[in-house]
Amino acid sequence: MDLNQARLVALVAAGGAIGSVARYGLSGLLTTGDFPWGTFAVNLSGTFLLALLFFYSVSRGNFTADLRVFLFTGIFGGYTTFSTFGVETVALFRNGTPVLGALNILLNGGVCVIGAFLGAAIGLALGGASLAA
Repeated sequence: MDLNQARLVALVAAGGAIGSVARYGLSGLLTTGDFPWGTFAVNLSGTFLLALLFFYSVSRGNFTADLRVFLFTGIFGGYTTFSTFGVETVALFRNGTPVLGALNILLNGGVCVIGAFLGAAIGLALGGASLAA
């Protein structure tokens, strides 16, 4: 790994630490009762803020490569990957590929949730339990 790549990795790591701590704090603060409001708040705020900053930077072109890596991959990657899904979906629709945008929604919102159910079922079965509560 060269010095430039090491610098980028350090920026991602630093941003990821900030984003992860922010997610932990906000999610813990807001998750009460039976619904995971903290996760919803993190996903909504992360998606909104990433889209705002990403599309602002696209229109203005004034974010350096280091700043983009630190913010988008580091902070928002640590805060929520759902924000990346949201921005990528908007970009697909904006770029005139609504079929790909819809496919992204279907795959990430549907197939990945099915993957979570399958992973949970297998993990529980390996631990001697079942998916039924």
